[in-house]
Amino acid sequence: MKINETGRIGAINNYQRQIETQRKDLDSKTRRKDEVSISTEAQELLKAQEGSIDSSRLERIADLKQQVSSGTYNVDAGKLAEKLVPYFKSFFTDK
Repeated sequence: MKINETGRIGAINNYQRQIETQRKDLDSKTRRKDEVSISTEAQELLKAQEGSIDSSRLERIADLKQQVSSGTYNVDAGKLAEKLVPYFKSFFTDK
């Protein structure tokens, strides 16, 4: 009874050699790198957005980030429930 075909091992080795030679060829050639360019219109939009951000909002965001990272941020269950009620009403009335 033949358990393993000895020819299969050679086929795997040939495949691995082929992959290795392809990698060497790619490494020896200069690879083209991806480039990203932002249009002048997009740059103007970004500048306009940066100028319109309210400083109090930035302070609030920084404060929230600090609370979340330190573990002191508490969720108000009442406010959360108020926001979820419309969703669940529409979910159960549609069915």
